[in-house]
Amino acid sequence: ANVSGVRLKLNDLFEAPAMSATITDQLNRRLNPFGNYFVTDWTQQHANFFRAVQMEKRVMFIILTLIVAVAAFNIVSTLVMAVTDKRADIAIMRTFGASPASIMKIFIIQGAFIGVIGTLLGAVFGVLLALNIETIVPLIESAFQVQFLAKDVYYISDLPSDLVWSDVVTIVSVSFVLSLLATIYPSYKASRINPAEALRYE
Repeated sequence: ANVSGVRLKLNDLFEAPAMSATITDQLNRRLNPFGNYFVTDWTQQHANFFRAVQMEKRVMFIILTLIVAVAAFNIVSTLVMAVTDKRADIAIMRTFGASPASIMKIFIIQGAFIGVIGTLLGAVFGVLLALNIETIVPLIESAFQVQFLAKDVYYISDLPSDLVWSDVVTIVSVSFVLSLLATIYPSYKASRINPAEALRYE
C-alpha cells in the first residue's frame, strides 16, 4: 500500500515546531533534500491561532509579574509603616544593647513570614481554582447570566485547565524571593534609627 503521509501526535503540542525541524533535518540527511516530501506542523497550518496563544501567554506573564510586583510593594509599605510605628520600641531595644544587625534581622523575619504565608495561601487557592475551573466558570455564568465564550462567536465554548507543576514551583519560588528582597529597605531603615533622636519626643 502506498503511504501518502505520516502524522505525529506529541504530548506537548508546543514542541511541534522543534520536532518538525528535527524531522526535516533527518530527512534531508537520509534522503534527497529535493525529494518529493514536506514537513509541516500545526503552528504553520493554524498560524493565526498560534500567534494568539503566544500573545496570550506573554500577556499572562506580564499580568502575573505585575501582581507579584504589587504584592512585593505591599510588603515594603507594610514594613515601612511598622518601622515608623515602632520607632520608640526600636530605640529602646537599641539602648538595651540590640545591634543594628539584630534589628534588621527582626524585620527581615517579619517580612519573610508575611511573604511565606501570602505565597502559600496564593498557591493553594490558585491550584484549587485551576483544578476546579471547569466547575467554577459555569457556576459564575449561571449566577450572573453571562457567557464568557459564546459558541456562536468563538471556535471553542470553554477553556480547559492544564496545571503545570513546574510553573507553580517557579511562581512560588519567584514570589518568595521577591518577598525577601522587599524586606531589605525597611529592615535597613529600622537598623539606622538613632535611639536618642527617636526618644526625644517620647
